[in-house]
Amino acid sequence: MNLADLNTIARAMVAPGKGILAADESSGTIKKRFDVIGVESTETSRRDYREMMFRSKEAMNDYISGVILYDETIWQNAADGTPLVKLIEQAGSIPGIKVDEGTQPLPNCPGETITVGLDKLAERLAKYYKQGARFAKWRAVIDIGAGIPSYAAIHTNAHALARYAALCQQAQIVPIVEPEVLMDGDHDIDRCYEVTEFVLKETFQELYYQKVALEGMVLKPNMAVAGKKSAKSAGVQEVAEKTVKLLKACVPSAVPGIAFLSGGQSDEDATAHLDAMNKIGGLTSGLPWGLTFSYGRALQAAPQKAWSGKADNVAAGQAAFTHRAKMNSLASKGEWSSDLESKKAA
Repeated sequence: MNLADLNTIARAMVAPGKGILAADESSGTIKKRFDVIGVESTETSRRDYREMMFRSKEAMNDYISGVILYDETIWQNAADGTPLVKLIEQAGSIPGIKVDEGTQPLPNCPGETITVGLDKLAERLAKYYKQGARFAKWRAVIDIGAGIPSYAAIHTNAHALARYAALCQQAQIVPIVEPEVLMDGDHDIDRCYEVTEFVLKETFQELYYQKVALEGMVLKPNMAVAGKKSAKSAGVQEVAEKTVKLLKACVPSAVPGIAFLSGGQSDEDATAHLDAMNKIGGLTSGLPWGLTFSYGRALQAAPQKAWSGKADNVAAGQAAFTHRAKMNSLASKGEWSSDLESKKAA
């Protein structure tokens, strides 16, 4: 393992004003997205959609540091025969790859899951590295509900995350460590804070046990937010303050940066929360790591709708993608305001 090189890549992934595009939807998930806009999900339509984003010069050059790809996408070529990985590299962005294989029910833990995919991961990572991937992603899912999460679910998922991260670094690939506490329940923000604190502390303990070098990874956590069904909502400032407090309590300073997941938040909520955190939690507060974004839906919902599978709409789709990328870039520097949302790219 060359830690200096891993650290260089990790820092580039969370460079000031830039964030990560999560374009790693499985074939099943992207079909659901395409169903909403009336587009048939085929290998070609999926390729065309992602190529549209990767050829968005302003977005990719100015605001996107890296792209998380799905297994299908990392091997695909653009319509003109250029490998999609090369399009990403030519834009000055870093190709990455999702390596987990989804979730399965956790034995003896009703309603809870374990992320799978460790078997033969070392061999897969070597192939992905050869194809151009320089970072990877593994998502652990923790749900909040009646009697859950259990310690078994938290510990087992944290352990798997750490094993994945160690294998990545062995393969000279930067691991994105993503423990996601879901916002699907009726819990309030304080319950989310409590569970996320437990999950993060358990995760970093397991990373230590697996000898993962924190300088060569990126953390992708959820924000402290109320559940979607909660009777008690949380305002933007409360989300920002509690999330920053949570990170200070849990994340070692050796971690190069934090790239939040959007977790089902609306486009503008994800941007507003990130901006508020950077307004209160920037260098003046002495945070040892930058706070940026690694969004999927919060970057892609608008361009998907604008594109709608039509070649004539490529420019409109690219403009929508560029606008959302720019808004989140500003938020990662604490420079966003809701007034800017109406000033969309032409």
